[in-house]
Formats: sequence, C-alpha cells, structure tokens
Amino acid sequence: MHVATFLLLLLLDLSVANGADEFTYNGFAGAGELVLHGAASVTPDGLLRLTGGSGETADVKGHAFYPAPLGFHNGSDGGGVRSFTSTFVFGIMSSFTDLAGHGIAFTVSSTRDFSGAAAAEYLGLFNRTTNGDRASRILAVELDTIYTPEFRDIDDNHVGVDVNGLESVAASTAGYYTPGGSFKNLSLTSRRAMQMWVEYDAGDARLDVTLHQLTKPKPTRPLLSVKLTNLSAAFSDQMYVGFSSSTGSHETSHYLLGWSFSLSGMAQQLDYTKLPSLPPVTATAASSKHMAVKIWLPVSLSLTVVATIVMFLLFRRQRRAIYVELVEDWEVEFGPHRFAYKDLHKATKGFHDDMVLGVGGFGKVYKGVMPGSGMDVAIKKVCHDSKQGMREFIAEIVSLGRLRHRNIVQLLGYCRRKGELLLVYDYMTNGSLDKYLYSKGKPVLNWAHRIHIIKGAASGLLYLHEEWEQVVIHRDIKASNVLLDSNMNGRLGDFGVARLYDHGAEPSTTTIVGTMGYLDPELTRTGQANTSSDVFAFGAFVLEVVCGRRPVQPRAAAGGERLVLVDWVLRAWRSGEITGAVDARLGGGYAADEAETLLKLALLCTHRLPAARPGMRRVVQWLDGGGGGGDVLDLLSPGHMDVAAPAFLCHDDADDDFVALSFPSASTATSPTTRFTN
Repeated sequence: MHVATFLLLLLLDLSVANGADEFTYNGFAGAGELVLHGAASVTPDGLLRLTGGSGETADVKGHAFYPAPLGFHNGSDGGGVRSFTSTFVFGIMSSFTDLAGHGIAFTVSSTRDFSGAAAAEYLGLFNRTTNGDRASRILAVELDTIYTPEFRDIDDNHVGVDVNGLESVAASTAGYYTPGGSFKNLSLTSRRAMQMWVEYDAGDARLDVTLHQLTKPKPTRPLLSVKLTNLSAAFSDQMYVGFSSSTGSHETSHYLLGWSFSLSGMAQQLDYTKLPSLPPVTATAASSKHMAVKIWLPVSLSLTVVATIVMFLLFRRQRRAIYVELVEDWEVEFGPHRFAYKDLHKATKGFHDDMVLGVGGFGKVYKGVMPGSGMDVAIKKVCHDSKQGMREFIAEIVSLGRLRHRNIVQLLGYCRRKGELLLVYDYMTNGSLDKYLYSKGKPVLNWAHRIHIIKGAASGLLYLHEEWEQVVIHRDIKASNVLLDSNMNGRLGDFGVARLYDHGAEPSTTTIVGTMGYLDPELTRTGQANTSSDVFAFGAFVLEVVCGRRPVQPRAAAGGERLVLVDWVLRAWRSGEITGAVDARLGGGYAADEAETLLKLALLCTHRLPAARPGMRRVVQWLDGGGGGGDVLDLLSPGHMDVAAPAFLCHDDADDDFVALSFPSASTATSPTTRFTN
C-alpha cells in the first residue's frame, strides 16, 4: 500500500514535505485534493485553469484552494502571525495582448466560500457590500490587468497587496529590479509564464512580493516590500490558502503551472522541468471555400478547369471587393486597435438583419461573435466624412479605447471601409435602457433599479469629465446610449461622437451633434460642446428615467403642441405637484422624497445658463447622499429657474430625433446648416 501511494505521488508530480504546513505542486495533473469552485478546473496536461474553459463566456470567476486550513497564528508569542513563504508560476491568456480579464489573486482567507463575490472587478473575492469589510479576513496579492479608479488603481498592469478590500495598501507596476537597481517592466497579459514569490517575515511584520520571468533567478530586490503591523487582527486562527480569479466582460484564461507553500521556512523550489506549458494562441481557420477549389481543380476536365479558374478569379475579386478596407500609412501606429473588416463581416453573418441590435441616428448596431475567440461584441456602423480630420478622429477613437471604468462600455477598436466607420464595443447582455422604459415587451423597471442606473451613469460621466487623463465630452447622453450589463449596471456607451481635450484647455469642436430634447441651448449660440453640455443631457436623461417619458414627445393630436419634458416637470414643480411627474407605472412603489430630489437635481442640470448647472462631482455627491436633498432645494427657487430652458428644441416634424449643426467656427457662425435624420 505504501509503495502504491509513493508511485501515485510520483505520477502526479506532487511532493508534500514534512507535514501539512508545507506542500509543493510541480504541475497539477491528478491533484484531486485541491478544492475547486466556479470555472476552475485542471486540464489533462496538468494546468490549473482558474477561468477560460471550453464554452465559457465572460463574467465568470474561479477559485482553487488547498483543502486543509492552516494554523497561521503562533500561540507562543501572543498569537502573532507566523512567517510564511510561497512561490507560484502563472500565465494569463487573452485574445488581445492589451486587453484581458481582471486578473489573479494569491489569497489567504478565513473561508473558501466566495459564492457571493462578483465575477468582475472584485477579482472573485468581494462584492460591492463586502469590499473593505474587516470581517472578510482576507490577505490577497493581486495581479491586476484592469484599471479601476474606484479602487485607486495605479494602472492596468500592476501588482498590489490587499487587506480586506481591493484598495491596495501598496502597489507597483508589474516588473522587476535588475542587480544594478534599474526597473524593467513586465506585461502580465504577454501570454508568457511568470513566477511570483510572496514572503512574510513575522519578526519585521514585512511582506515582500517579487516577480520575474519563468526560469530567471529570483531578483534580490523585491518589487514590493510593505509593513503589515495589523495583519494579526485580519487573520483567524485557521486560514485557507489558494487563488481567485475573475474575467469581467473580457473572456480570458488564467492559468497556474506550479505552486509551493510553507509555514515552516522557505517554500520548496519548483522543478521547472516538470511544469506544464501554456497552450498556444488559437489561430483562425483557413477558408473552406479555397480548399474546395483546390480539391476540384486536379480532377476537372480541361474545359471545366478553364471555366472554374475564371469563376474562381471572379469570385475572388468579388470577395476582395466585399472585404476592401480604407487603410492609410498613418494608421500603422494604431494597428492593435484596428479590426479586419473580414472578421467583422463574419462575426455579424455578413451584417445580416437578424444580428441587428438597434438603429439610431448614426446607423445600425449589430451583435457579433468574433471568429477564433468566440467573444461577443457590439459593432456600430457610422458614416464618416474624410474631410473632417479623420486622422485626428481615429486617434481619439484609439484613445477612448483606453477608458477603464465599471460604468463605461469598453470601446475595443475600429475598422474603416469606404464611407463607413465601424466601432467595436463590449456586448451588453441586457441591451439599452430605453427598451426597458418604452418597450411593452420588457418588465417595468422598479425604483431601486432606476436609481442604481442613474448613479452608474453619473459615476461614468464624472470619470469622463474629471478622473481620466483627458477630458472626454460624450455629446450624446440619452437612455438609448446607456447599456445594461448582465447585472443591470448602467454603462455609458456609443462614443462615436465623443471628443477629447486636455485638462485646463478649451474644447475646439464646432460641429454640434446630439438628440432632440438633450441638446444644451447654449450650443446653438456658441457651437462649442463642453462638460456643461453633457450635464444638461444628463439632466434630461434623469427626467426621462424618473418620469418614464421621452424628453420631447410627439403631438398628442393634430394641431397640438409637443410635450417638452423639462417644461412639463418645471410647471409641475411650480404648481407644487412635482412628484406627480413620476412614471405612473410605478404606482406607489417609489420613495417620494428621493423622487423629488432627483427631479429637482435634473431641473438644475437642465438650467438654460451653463454657469448655473452643477458639475458632475457635485451631482454624484448629491446622488450618494453627501450633499443632501436640502442643498438641491436651496438652489432651486422660482427666481433661479425663471431662465430655465423653454421649449426651444421643438421642430414641426414629429419624427425628427437627431440634429447636427456644422459651424465654420465658434465666433463666426453664420447661417448654420441643419440636417435631420431619423
């Protein structure tokens, strides 16, 4: 029996040294004693895959833990945390070299149950409620590949030390220090195996974290060295060790190749010769139609061969015409962000009507499934004019692709073909908000969902205006451009007309775009959009969500006037019946004081004078309760609102919903041309 057990351990490449306080896995083949949850699994060749299994979609999490709890407290010195060391080899594989899921966390936890954790930015360890809760009792070393401002992340490629929450107590860009002391960057999403060392010295209460490429000697200087004097309070007597991972909206495979841990000294070195290899990146299959031609040519009669060749050449020419793209020399620098039209054509089944998600003023939006990766995307077709500074416009599109926020729909890249610009976004499972407000086939949104979506949109807009490296003006905030993910979180989408400028600079755009009912009246005078223009549109959006009505509604009857929502709510407020504007479909299922505050805040945001509108930081403070409803009430008075926007956006055509005004410049605008499209 002992001989059989010994042979089995050799077969599994598993060596467990001197007791339960230390163990080593050189590969994970047959390591059935590990406790796996969620998407975690062990591949036949011995890789521990936390996420990325066959058929797996985005928004998943995976966990792998050593089965037995370990005694981290040392009773002999008053219950302080014992020294421990660990080393492991990992790899992160994504279809895109610069875009992946949220990452991996080496975890010491009082529990192995993370069923309530979110499969997004919380790395499968926390959710919005538990993040930062001392009762969590978790130490994590995160390998984070998404920039999340909420957690004060330093970038989208960093290592952090976390205690009971994802706002790291110490963090550094991923990399290592050479013997000479210089710092070298490492890309966590490079699809290459890397090794990490985590070492806690109980005597100094110091945690050292070191990172390097696989098979390279461990650097003498750690990447991070942080004092954790209160670690004992965060640890229970018995703690579990393991790993957690989550993908968010980006389908990613997170792998472990080997792992060693010790509570009794230095963790045993891993045997690199026994570690499995990361899988190769999947390539796109060759065209089956070309293969069919190659099979038939040798066996056809001479006349048939000639005819086949002619037909093939014509077919090939036609196919090339279908896939032809507009590519200029300057676009080489944007290569990683440019999609091939051929791939987008296949992803949407030739832009088939069955794949249409919606139609707006700029064009159609299609659902696509990318060949090879199988990733779901949304593809928007936008008409473009090469005379409007296309190089600068594409540069802005690529810059917008670097936006990282939980309430922003990720812009993945673009493609140009003839007179079309195609923008590729993350796919949002629950579609656009307007369908839930106006479609009879959707359930009525309850009050809690509406507040949550409004707060999400406000948080995303604050990030665009103040928290990113440049100021981003969205220019088309409305319910149809607020998308809902699988958890009904509101995310700002459709950045096809967004513009960027540096903080402290003045915006220079002189082309006005937007949708009837959301347009700042100041735009018709100056021709320049700015952050206050977005605030106006946000105010109209809030009224739309609370009231369940479009900002400009068609005539009720022939010869009647359009209902302008801003005016209607303003009149309701002046008559003392402002809560009567709340969506009647809610019945009594809402908080009257919250509804009143939201409507008053929306009226302030839609004030005719830009200077009278609050900034988005103040709006977010009010929504979070920091400003209090009384502050809104103090600012809102009849005298203050006498210059509020009247029905200045109406037009005789009841079907017009989009307007674009082009001005030669902001100061010399004369006789602007107006184009209305449905």
